[in-house]
Amino acid sequence: MRTIHCIFLSAGLLLSVSCTKDDDNSITSISNTLSSGSWRITYFVDSGQDETGDFAGYDLTFSGNSNTVIASNGTNSVSGAWAVSNDGSNAELNLDFGTNDLFDDLNEDWHVLERTNVKVRMEHISGGGGGTDYLTLDKNQ
Repeated sequence: MRTIHCIFLSAGLLLSVSCTKDDDNSITSISNTLSSGSWRITYFVDSGQDETGDFAGYDLTFSGNSNTVIASNGTNSVSGAWAVSNDGSNAELNLDFGTNDLFDDLNEDWHVLERTNVKVRMEHISGGGGGTDYLTLDKNQ
């Protein structure tokens, strides 16, 4: 965990405030973050195409006990599986929604680039020159 100290001078008073950015991308941290609350897809680029709008209205809920993920828009609900692992150099989120037409593009091993308590940014580098896909999840407030 990285701590940045900020110093402010206001009305003749010296005030020291500790600002903390949690940049721990461990398997446990990512799992705990995702399994608390519901999430929405705020950025999804597949093979250079921005397909974020395809997931508008869907909330994702990750169950930590059963490693299931449910995507629901209030009318439709899609179940999948998820797991967090380490490929040796990066933590990655593995998603599998089966053959569902909308969510099968998410069936990848997503390398976690950034994780905070309210955002998870990821990428997937396709083999065979397929390019890089991007996925960002933001926590519903």
